[in-house]
Amino acid sequence: MSPDAPIGVFDSGIGGLTVVRSLLARLPHERVIYVGDTARVPYGPKSPDTVRRYAEEIGRWLVGEGVKAVVVACNTATAHALDALRSTLPVPVIGVVEPGAAAAVASASHTPIGVIGTVGTIASGAYERAIHARVPEATVLPRACPLFVPLVEEGWLEHHVTELVAREYLAPLVADGIGALVLGCTHYPLLAPLLARIVGPHVRLIDSADETARVTATTLDAHGLLAAVRATPPRHRFVASDAPDRFLALGQRFLGQTLDHVEHVTFG
Repeated sequence: MSPDAPIGVFDSGIGGLTVVRSLLARLPHERVIYVGDTARVPYGPKSPDTVRRYAEEIGRWLVGEGVKAVVVACNTATAHALDALRSTLPVPVIGVVEPGAAAAVASASHTPIGVIGTVGTIASGAYERAIHARVPEATVLPRACPLFVPLVEEGWLEHHVTELVAREYLAPLVADGIGALVLGCTHYPLLAPLLARIVGPHVRLIDSADETARVTATTLDAHGLLAAVRATPPRHRFVASDAPDRFLALGQRFLGQTLDHVEHVTFG
């Protein structure tokens, strides 16, 4: 596998672009192929078998496009399909749960760890298992926050409605004295300034996107797959399985830079 090959990243929708944003900040010379499975979003309510099937299909497609590694930017797909992808794909596969869990354990200092995510991610128990695998006695307080995704996609990042919703969701976690809060959904980093004000300075926010980018860099380095410095900026590809125009319109908010083209690829 050539170090010049791109990194494949996929999510059930556009939220995984926050992972791409962190990857490009840490690894500016890498090329990325991003797939948002917008035709089948959300993954959360679907069965584990269905999510695995979707993830394996996209993983095989990315390998066919020549990627050197696959980053599963979707928390639900990581929870249900990471092991299957690692056993079937011929490239390194990195998920978002393990990096976030490891950072939470390192930051919590024996205080409870809060985990917020979609209903599907919280119901999967993936973060609890990953944290308890490291520290069996850790207190993990999961909380589903289903309204955050539509609020982020509406662009209401600092809206008073979003603040009221966030205070309602986070009040039990703050009352229980959490020392770290895992942002267990790729949409949630966009709410980080608001969430930080609500939980206070004594609580560390764990951005799984940043932690995943760090682990990806370490993994590529270990396999001798880091791209060389480029004379010109790398070109990235963005793919949607449905509604590429909407992806294009919303993508800039998540990526932090302009998107000029989104490909349409049908899966399934």
